Amino acid sequence: MDLEKLLSKADQLYLDRRRFVKGIAAGSAMLGLGLSPQRLLALTEPSPGQPSLRGTTFKLTIAPQKVNITGKERFATAVNGTVPGPTLRWREGDRVRLDVTNMLAESSSIHWHGIILPTAMDGVPDISFDGIAPGGTYHYKFDVRQSGTYWYHSHSGFQEQSGLYGPIIIDPREPEPFTYDREYVVMLSDWSDEQPKTIYHKLKKMSDYYNFSERTLGDLFREIDRKGLAKTWSARSMWNRMRMSDRDISDVTGYTYTFLMNGQPPAADWTGLFKRGERIRLRIINGSAMTFFDLRIPGLKMQVVAADGQNIEPVTVDEFRIGVAETYDVIVEPRNDQAYCIFAQAIDRTGYACGTLTPDPALRAEAPNLDPYPILTMTDMGMSIAGTETMGSMDHGAMKIDTKNKRGPAGTGSDAPVVHAKTEFGPQVDMRTMDPQYRLDDTGVGLRNNGRRVLTYADLRNLYPTPDPRDPEREIQLHLTGNMARYMWSINGIRYADADPLLFNYGERLRITFVNDTMMNHPMHLHGMWSDLETGDGSHIPRKHTVTVQPGSKISYLVTADAMGSWAFHCHLLYHMLAMFRKVTVS
Repeated sequence: MDLEKLLSKADQLYLDRRRFVKGIAAGSAMLGLGLSPQRLLALTEPSPGQPSLRGTTFKLTIAPQKVNITGKERFATAVNGTVPGPTLRWREGDRVRLDVTNMLAESSSIHWHGIILPTAMDGVPDISFDGIAPGGTYHYKFDVRQSGTYWYHSHSGFQEQSGLYGPIIIDPREPEPFTYDREYVVMLSDWSDEQPKTIYHKLKKMSDYYNFSERTLGDLFREIDRKGLAKTWSARSMWNRMRMSDRDISDVTGYTYTFLMNGQPPAADWTGLFKRGERIRLRIINGSAMTFFDLRIPGLKMQVVAADGQNIEPVTVDEFRIGVAETYDVIVEPRNDQAYCIFAQAIDRTGYACGTLTPDPALRAEAPNLDPYPILTMTDMGMSIAGTETMGSMDHGAMKIDTKNKRGPAGTGSDAPVVHAKTEFGPQVDMRTMDPQYRLDDTGVGLRNNGRRVLTYADLRNLYPTPDPRDPEREIQLHLTGNMARYMWSINGIRYADADPLLFNYGERLRITFVNDTMMNHPMHLHGMWSDLETGDGSHIPRKHTVTVQPGSKISYLVTADAMGSWAFHCHLLYHMLAMFRKVTVS
């Protein structure tokens, strides 16, 4: 670490940050309820729940609101005075109207994430509409054509990071294929007392600003002791040649983030009550700006029954990784009169969000210790030394993005060759993987061989037959690219400001294949249409609205272009979104 970086961080002690993360100090994220930090720590009754609005007509107001989450008073961007915003409860088949008023000093918006609706109602400024001007009101109106667990958030600037998000629950018209006795929304998020623009500017100046887990001299000696000098030298030399770090897990960490469950830090201990023997449905939403969470409930198995709002064949697991913007519904059955901890640790192990399921408000469950800090391997990079190119030149042609490819039938994924476009060569891209593989059954860095049954994408199977069984008519190959040292992100080496729209033909069935040429997980979200994830079974393809692409890997999904108009298509990591973004036009 250079002197400038060291001095710039000297004003905050790591111990203080760790205390906040572990919940020794906490404030109230329940806005407008008059709860002080002392009152929160003294609660003997369950923590108050988020407000819930039900019906077909809703009035929502976006406005600044004072909050105290870490012991310091800050302003958040709230909906109807709360962070998260109120839970919106709709019913499949209804027509809903939402009048959203903006009381901020800047333009705002709300995007209904994962909801299939007309493009003018999607809520993306400069694509769907002009945004909501200060003092203005936008009237959203659309038919609800689905059921399940979803969420909403701002699509303007960095407002999502400062609190503009909330859950959506859509009740089905027909009985559900599983039973439960009670349910809770579990919304995960990340909060910083820093202004989001400050976080972004720091990352642009120094991409590892928030990473305090880089290797030390002690780590080197321990590795030599474990592997021997020759193997350690070889491994360190390889990473150094690539000018990359095997501990580059998250851009923004628990150094600045406090991780929240339903708007509350760990010490507030969000609480859900149950009676022994009940089946409890947990609707888990990752509404964070930048954080992947690994969630488990020690002592309880989780039966996963839905992914991104869509029912799947139930899968019983101990743990799952939930990417930014994804949702999972799980059912748990506590058999004992004891408290259980809902434990969601950040992927980089720099902190966690947690809450308690308990039969008695006086009973609390201790959070387990964080898992060891993950270390990236060549598997995480999707490469062998011979299969990776970091810099230099090669013989390459222009990428044929819209190449016909009927060799891979629906559900099996792409067998088209990986081709790097000319635009991927230059200072804006510092890595290209030459042999990416499908890794649908890979739990991911930090979760492999941990002794727990971990959900993977390979486990997802639609409960119902694939709605559109057609084979793809064509394939679009998109490379997720960047220069991490410069904090530059792009698709095919081209940032959004310089990119042409992607053109879909109305009614066609096409395949999107992502190749991740970076060291980061990227949760990719296509608005307006389902992403039918290819996991090998074409007859029961799971439907998702957000698909995580692991580092150095490839992944494919099918899209039925049944939504006319213009749509957003982007990485859902907030500080990547400005550049790793495309406009899709269906005509």
